Amino acid sequence: MLFSSEVYHDIIESMVAALDAKDIYTAGHSTRVGNMANKLGIYLGIQSEELEILHIAGHLHDIGKIGVPDSVLNKRGKLDLQEWEIMKKHPEIGYKILSKVKSLDNISKIVLHHHERWDGRGYPNGLCKKEIPLGSRIIAICDSIDAMKSNRPYRKLISDEECKNEIIKNKGIMYDPEIVNCTIENWGEITQEYDPNNEFYIVI
Repeated sequence: MLFSSEVYHDIIESMVAALDAKDIYTAGHSTRVGNMANKLGIYLGIQSEELEILHIAGHLHDIGKIGVPDSVLNKRGKLDLQEWEIMKKHPEIGYKILSKVKSLDNISKIVLHHHERWDGRGYPNGLCKKEIPLGSRIIAICDSIDAMKSNRPYRKLISDEECKNEIIKNKGIMYDPEIVNCTIENWGEITQEYDPNNEFYIVI
């Protein structure tokens, strides 16, 4: 039996809703990252099926947090070293969940590598530069923007200008330089859903 596109998207949304229900601080985070990644992908010239894969991967990038203990996931403060090591397992957990479905193979690989860094100092595999899937490189920037433009229990969101400067500062370090350039050039459109009066709580 083949699922229609509408049913397929409903299943994706239900997975995101399951994560939001478990993680009280990240509700809405996955949706915002997915939408931002889709916009950025369009500006980068990504089209059709690849763009759809990117959009879904953005929505599911943190699905592995379902496997992270609540005591770590919902801690109202900074994680200690041991807790951080547990949190860092979420890309691999997400990959294991999604790779069970053959049609989600490309998405699962993007999810696995969305915390890799351009300089090779990310996780879980220490990939660098264009070894990292394009979708993962895009989501890495979108994930960081949402983190900085959202409140956390132990840190308030930062200003738009500070957020932009942090992205620029990490160009060629954490992030793909070409994607950073595209993000900055289209900043207003990519981040337009962020109302400075809204308060989002997230943990990365």
